[in-house]
Amino acid sequence: MSLIVTGSRSVSRVINTVQMREGAGFLVRRPFPTQTLMDFDPFLLLDHLGPVNYGPGQAVGAPDHPHRGFETVSYILEGKWQHKDSQGNSGVLSGGDVQWMTAGAGVVHSEMPEDEFFRTGGRLHAFQLWVNLPRVDKMIRPRYQDIPAAGIPEAFTEDNLVKVRVIAGEALGVKAVVDTRTPIMFLHFTLQPGGKVCQLVPANYNAFAYVIDGQGQAGSEERAVKEGQMVAFAQDGEEVLLSVSDEAEAPLNLLLIAGVPLQEPVVRYGPFVMNTEKEIYQAIADYNAGRMGKIDI
Repeated sequence: MSLIVTGSRSVSRVINTVQMREGAGFLVRRPFPTQTLMDFDPFLLLDHLGPVNYGPGQAVGAPDHPHRGFETVSYILEGKWQHKDSQGNSGVLSGGDVQWMTAGAGVVHSEMPEDEFFRTGGRLHAFQLWVNLPRVDKMIRPRYQDIPAAGIPEAFTEDNLVKVRVIAGEALGVKAVVDTRTPIMFLHFTLQPGGKVCQLVPANYNAFAYVIDGQGQAGSEERAVKEGQMVAFAQDGEEVLLSVSDEAEAPLNLLLIAGVPLQEPVVRYGPFVMNTEKEIYQAIADYNAGRMGKIDI
């Protein structure tokens, strides 16, 4: 007989972010991987960049670098970011846009401030999530899914106190347009004071929330959460409860991210994430030999 799990999930732990420097020197807030938490299967990394105000010529990014064996999800809240890769793809991401890049067998990629944004300066606020690929998909052909802000489905609760942008998965009766390799939820909730939502999350998903800004409550015990905290949920229910008190002075903005764990060996070396050390050595050799290509200026 299988155990039937119902009800709202409790909070298993709350993790504070650690500041790190990435790329050419920009600061990010990172809940994982850190000494506190290495990964959150099937997720490998979450970085919160900004919000930061750059003066003219100050903005920095991540020059040419390789990836193999996983996916990167870039979500831009403010600012303009341009990307190029070794397969000839290029484009600009701005406020509300999402890029879901499946690196697969390998790609060389650059993520830099858009030219005009670099010249004039401005406010930048963004996230990047790394999603592990299952063994059978590690060496698939690289693929991009660029979704403009206007193309991301949105929904509201009946009282209009809760809004969700559905980047992956489904929420409030609305389904995402992005195609994922494994079952994943990536939801951006905004709760106004007095707002409350119960989001369905299958019992076999690992789930966490990351608070972008504001304060509120999460989980069956209504645990207090605030900006810069990651809230990991136990697998003891099929709903995630989120709320904000009537007395709150500002909305609660958070990401709710969940997925089916792969339960496979994870061997990582910088921008390569594979299942064995041998595969890591091969990735390094392939990159050094130019088999992942190069970005044409």
